[in-house]
Amino acid sequence: MEGLFLALILFPMAMGAAAYALDAKAGGWRQARDLLAMGTGVAEFGLMAVLAFYGMGETLSVPGICGLGLQFCLDGFRAVYGLIAAFMWMMTLLFSKEYLSHGGHLGRYYFFQLVTLGATLGVFLSADLLTTFIFFEVMSFTSYVWVAQEETKDALRAAETYLAIAVIGGMVLLMGLFLLYHALGTLEMSKLLEAAGACKEKGLLYAAGACTLVGFGAKAGAFPLHVWLPKAHPVAPAPASALLSGILTKAGIFGVLAVSCNIFLHDANWGLLLLGIGLLTMFGGALLAVFSVDLKRTLACSSMSQIGFILIGCGMQGILGEENALAVRGTLLHMVNHSLIKLTLFLIAGVVVMNLHKLNLNDIRGFGRKKPLLKACFLAGALGISGIPLFNGYVSKTLLHEAIVEGIGHSAQLSGFLKASEWIFLISGGMTLAYMTKLYVAIFVEKNADEKEQRRFDGMRRYMSPLSAFAIAGSAIILPALGAVPHLTSDRIADLGQGFFHLEGEAHAVQYFSFVNLRGGLISIAIGALLYVLIRRGMMTQKDGVRIYRDCWPKKLDLENLLYRPLLLTIIPFVARVACRLLDSLADGVLLLLRRTLYRDRKIPHELMEGSVFTHLLGAALDRLRRVKRRILRQPAPERECSYEHKLAMQREKIMETNMIIQRSLSFGLLLFYVGLVFTLIYLLYLGRG
Repeated sequence: MEGLFLALILFPMAMGAAAYALDAKAGGWRQARDLLAMGTGVAEFGLMAVLAFYGMGETLSVPGICGLGLQFCLDGFRAVYGLIAAFMWMMTLLFSKEYLSHGGHLGRYYFFQLVTLGATLGVFLSADLLTTFIFFEVMSFTSYVWVAQEETKDALRAAETYLAIAVIGGMVLLMGLFLLYHALGTLEMSKLLEAAGACKEKGLLYAAGACTLVGFGAKAGAFPLHVWLPKAHPVAPAPASALLSGILTKAGIFGVLAVSCNIFLHDANWGLLLLGIGLLTMFGGALLAVFSVDLKRTLACSSMSQIGFILIGCGMQGILGEENALAVRGTLLHMVNHSLIKLTLFLIAGVVVMNLHKLNLNDIRGFGRKKPLLKACFLAGALGISGIPLFNGYVSKTLLHEAIVEGIGHSAQLSGFLKASEWIFLISGGMTLAYMTKLYVAIFVEKNADEKEQRRFDGMRRYMSPLSAFAIAGSAIILPALGAVPHLTSDRIADLGQGFFHLEGEAHAVQYFSFVNLRGGLISIAIGALLYVLIRRGMMTQKDGVRIYRDCWPKKLDLENLLYRPLLLTIIPFVARVACRLLDSLADGVLLLLRRTLYRDRKIPHELMEGSVFTHLLGAALDRLRRVKRRILRQPAPERECSYEHKLAMQREKIMETNMIIQRSLSFGLLLFYVGLVFTLIYLLYLGRG
């Protein structure tokens, strides 16, 4: 079974390279490329299922890599998320065949899709934080290509933002791991809890934890590093958007949980920090989604909001201490539910894009009126994410809500803050219902303003292939199954993950459909209905006698353009230039002072007018040889003749100037950086073993 760990990681990477090679050939090889990619997705799901059912408790250590080696293990939580990741990749690869049939650079797309699959499974199966970091960074850089796939101006700008957040987050995360290893002497997750308990430098632990939170939180889409999320999803291919939202954000959450449950277990201060970030992320994402009139952007902002719900669960685990069973189970189940819901919703958005190549609600309005399968699947996702009873999102949101209620009675000092948090939770749940109702009504109920366009929509019969229909329906059917019979499905999934969270004993049974638990859901539904009415009145306006959706969100409040780009591209470089200029001037002033006092200048005895000693000697010798040759051949000397000494001096100046330009260029600096990095990696991989 140990070999399956490496097979799950390396097999899709090798198949990605094969798919890229097949793409370079014409004709039937392109069909083989698609079949290879889809077959790899199916095989990977099968391998993960075998490992999950027969390899529980297995571990694997690969020594000698980066000093500490790579560590893998399998427990219930890792098995659940390994299966979900493999399932989502399988479905998106099946859907990609039709979605990308008329696109370009498909070999590149499949290569990075499969490499990212291997890296993501490496994250979820990792047993120490160094292994997590290595595969986390591979996953970040390979998934960058998804965002840039279309190569439009917006896609390249969004990819630039995504990569910048990934690089900054990765550097801060690495600093956090350095601090953790310095404080604890290990990065193995199974040893962190004991080491953290014995550590006396709590301030250093909090500093390290903050660094890791920045790194993992950036990938999760947590506020304020969420700015890549609303920009990346609308421009990426729909299958990639499903994975960015459903799985890659959960890789970030996995890192947050690995630190929270193994270093800050039952730490109320850490829990309070996560709760605050979760509230901002949850409410901010829901607010952005309410105002959005772009289908995929709305779903992207929704992902940000749902990540906030999950972070609230992470925070309540610390606040509730040893009585955190509801928070633990709610966190895990909402991770699972959000992954599966966004898989369904983004694939449906992909169907809209395939047929219309548009995303604005006014343009796609009425598209799904006579498409019952698409309507039913979207409704399942919308009801699930809105927390409607009998659908999966209701189960996890009920557990999270009850965890907050339990916290109000658990901590008298935090009761006021937790009561306010409960209302923010309920209002955010209401906003979720409001924006999902907006999407459902616009696409599947209302008619398009253009009657001719509506007739074209209604006349579409083959708007997706049977393979795409299978991918969507196969994903959607799971959602009510997890919500209608939660004791048989959702609770068993939650049971599997308890060991990872260090939750001991059996959690008490929750009566999901009792009035006490239904009350929170009903409050959110009432808030959502009221907000939807306000949205209809506030966001719709008359134009040429037709009511249309208008974008009400002020563009000036775009956090990326308002803060991050000016800060990173203008303010910080300006401050750095001023500081460097001052330091440079200071150094020049000190040198000038020393030369005029202690080290006074003196003339060089035989200072050359130009060139160097070498060019002077070589040029003089060549000039002498030329004069000797003329004497022998009795040739007259020209009136004006440039000496070899001058020519060599000028050539030397050109070479020195070219070298100076190269040395001052960014490309040369990057080249030197990568040369140093290569030698560092060689040392770590080979020489560092001793």
